[in-house]
Parts: sequence; structure tokens; C-alpha cells
Amino acid sequence: MSAYYESDRAVSEYLLFHYGKPDEVLPFAQGPVGGLDYPSRCVTEFADDIGLSSEMRALDLGCAVGRSSFELARWCGEVVGIDYSDRFVQCAKRLRDEGWLRYRYRDHGEIMEEGEARIDPAIDRNRVVFEQGDAMFLREGLGTFDVVLMANLIDRLVDPRKCLGALPDLIRPGGFVILTSPYTWLTEHTPEDLWLGGRVFDDGAYTTSRALDDVMGQAFEKRKRIEMPFLIREHRRKYQWSVAEGTLWQLRRVTES
Repeated sequence: MSAYYESDRAVSEYLLFHYGKPDEVLPFAQGPVGGLDYPSRCVTEFADDIGLSSEMRALDLGCAVGRSSFELARWCGEVVGIDYSDRFVQCAKRLRDEGWLRYRYRDHGEIMEEGEARIDPAIDRNRVVFEQGDAMFLREGLGTFDVVLMANLIDRLVDPRKCLGALPDLIRPGGFVILTSPYTWLTEHTPEDLWLGGRVFDDGAYTTSRALDDVMGQAFEKRKRIEMPFLIREHRRKYQWSVAEGTLWQLRRVTES
């Protein structure tokens, strides 16, 4: 898994996925246009429900090349983006420092096209910092957050329950977690006995939605659930179209007796 996310192909596909213009990502009128601009929608679909503001501190865990982190910075005064891929983080840092980045994406075969990632000038890039890190073993000293976004991450973790179980210590009372994922469980990322749902037992199917209710419900209240299609272009005539489930969770406040 780590080798792919450090590859030229992954960097190209993710820069296009995060920053590509609609007609670059999908140059056909017949395609599923509802799947565009997903990294932005992972924030905007929940912004009003949370009440994002400049007083808030946000963590984008599994930030890839950074689009969702910058979108969080439209509202939040401080945003930390963390990803396991060093190359993804280097791209995000360059976008933070320079505001733009040229890249190449595939037409088909060896034919490449030129693209340019740009950050909206209305976003204060100084609100964002990026660092390489492992969601399973976050460094000490990160502090706590009002919002944690985990977009398309849980089905790429070795032990998603462990990661989710650590969230209450990262989040301030009343704070929020945004989870989005298509729940594509693969043994190359997660041992089957550690899948968060997607299993069949003697008493029937155990879905990931139900597993999230069981795991997150111990400390959080579910505030919203939506369907979130997204489109990743591999080349001009080949795409991945998926539908993530998006859920919003609020950490219960501890009341003193």
C-alpha cells in the first residue's frame, strides 16, 4: 500500500481528484457529474451542521494532497493535515507555500496532459500546516480539536477500531468527527478479522454502518448521514465511481453530577 501512495501515478491521480477542473476530471457530458469535487464536499456538506468558525481548530487525518484541509481553513482558524504518504504531504506543503502547483495527468497510455492545482485566494493558507504521520500512531503534542475529518481513511487502516477508539482523547467536549468511506475492505490493507463490518457471522450480516454505530456510539452521537458519490479518473476513458457513506458524530459532553 505505501509503495502505491508514494508513486508518480498516485500523486497524479490525487492531484487531479482534489484540484482538477470538472472538464479535466470528466471530459464527457454523459458521465456521473455528481461525483465531482468530493474533497471539498467532505467539508461543505457538514459545515452548517457543525457551525464551523474561526475559533475552531481542525484535524484532517488522511489529508492526501490537502484539498479538504484548505477547505476547512475557509472557516477554521487552525488546521492540521496529516497523511502517511510523504509525497502527498510534500505536494500539500508546496501548495500551502506557493498557492499553486503544476502536474501531469494521464490521457491514456504514455500520453500525458498538463494540469495546474490552485488554492482559492480567498483561503488563508497560513491557517494550515501539513505533516507526515501515521493515523494509527499519532505523535504526542498534537493537542485537541473541535473537528476531525477522516475522509476515505478507515478502510485503509490496519486496525480501524483502534484508531476510532482514540478519537475521544483528540476531541474537545461537544466537538465533531466527520467520517466518509465507501467501505472497500481489502486484506492488503486490513486483516479480515479487523475489518470494521463487512462480515457475515452465524447471526447474519454485520455491516460497516452498524459497526460504526457500535464503535462510535460509545462516546458520540450520530448527527447526520448522507450518501456521497465520488469519481477518480485513472485515464481519459477509465474511472473509479464510488459512493461513500458520510456520517457526522458529536462527542457527548460530560455532565457533572
